[in-house]
Amino acid sequence: MGIEKFDVFVIGTGTAGKSVAKECVEAGLKVAIADNREFGGTCANRGCDPKKVLVGLTEILNRAQKMVGNGIVKMPEISWKDLQQFKKKFVDAVPAATEQDLEALGIKMYHQSPKFLDENTISVEGKTVNFDKLVIATGMKPLELPIPGRELAIKSDDFLELKELPESMIFIGAGYIGMEFAHIAARCGVDVTIVDSEESPLSNFDEDMVNYLKQSSEELGIKFVMNARVEEIEKLQKNLRVIADQNGKKVELKARCVVNAAGRVPSIDELELKQGNVDFSKRGVLVNKNLQSISNPNVYACGDVSASEGLPLTPLASQEARVVTANIMDLDRPHEYDYPPQPSVVFTLPNVASVGLNEKQAKEKGYDFRVKMNDASDWFNSKRINDKVYAYKTLVDNETNLVLGAHLVSNEASETINMFVMAMCGKLDCATLKGMIFTYPSWSSDIKSMI
Repeated sequence: MGIEKFDVFVIGTGTAGKSVAKECVEAGLKVAIADNREFGGTCANRGCDPKKVLVGLTEILNRAQKMVGNGIVKMPEISWKDLQQFKKKFVDAVPAATEQDLEALGIKMYHQSPKFLDENTISVEGKTVNFDKLVIATGMKPLELPIPGRELAIKSDDFLELKELPESMIFIGAGYIGMEFAHIAARCGVDVTIVDSEESPLSNFDEDMVNYLKQSSEELGIKFVMNARVEEIEKLQKNLRVIADQNGKKVELKARCVVNAAGRVPSIDELELKQGNVDFSKRGVLVNKNLQSISNPNVYACGDVSASEGLPLTPLASQEARVVTANIMDLDRPHEYDYPPQPSVVFTLPNVASVGLNEKQAKEKGYDFRVKMNDASDWFNSKRINDKVYAYKTLVDNETNLVLGAHLVSNEASETINMFVMAMCGKLDCATLKGMIFTYPSWSSDIKSMI
């Protein structure tokens, strides 16, 4: 059997991988794509989309709870089983639809993770394949806990597929995944504990905004065990026991279910990158500003697996894919990614959202800036839904009057932050923003009072 040859071989069928494959094949190139999991990638199958469907129910519960006695007489009764069935409407069709789409375009599909044999050759499904250009878009996967009993903990994928919720859960990790899933579980009646080795949850976000969220989480019933390094998970008769070291003191916690939410790492283990002369680090494939491997010019990486300046966000992955295809086909558009302000959101309730610089970063960059921070829980938008958590912190450059960073906590922070993104990308100064007419009362209109 002969060696097959492709102009472009893509590894990964998520947002980034699909985008590259489609644009290249539509330009007449011979393209193949491979994935060792269901086609469609993390976000659509086992990440952002199904998670947000589950969050949708908790948003209803959250709003209803706040209005009990103010128009709501009785809290809604929930069915986790029905919610999971609803979620399936969004995810079950994704793999087959993705494959049909790729097949219709004439893209050759492989259902295995390839392994590099040399700089221009891979092995996949027992076949040897040559390529002119190869794109790694494999995303990230859950970090394996380096402790005894790690196999007893479920991962984020498993949480999204739970047929029923247990009475109690311990989440190992207080990052995005741990906080978001803990809020879903707690609002559905689960006794939740979060364990983390850091002093505070969500260490990448503004500490003041996170403190609001932590207090709100505790009022919801979520318990935090911080500065605690998990050392072991044990199986008991009915429960699982998590053993942790908290500042030299042994801590034991019990729950029906333990969730590994300790973070995610680049999904590159199976690729044999060294064989392909593709350099990498803990952050992913090492690339230049063209998103091209620094050691193998025939290889590119985009999306979460790339050790670029971009955050591991789906919208950014699609933009990085455009840069990769521009380089592969020498298209008339930017060949380097000039990263714009990148917003981040934690879909807890309330949301925590951030874009741009924090105070430490602004000082390190030498800006002369002012900080405006306030508790806005007495503003109309918060009071009309009887919400007690609404706050913001903004950083503004004194010289240009431009917004350098915005940090929010509120039920609608995930939407409001986009207004700051537009202001920063459009270089709209504070005077211009304050002079705009927004709908009122709306969450967006509040940004004029935040700067």
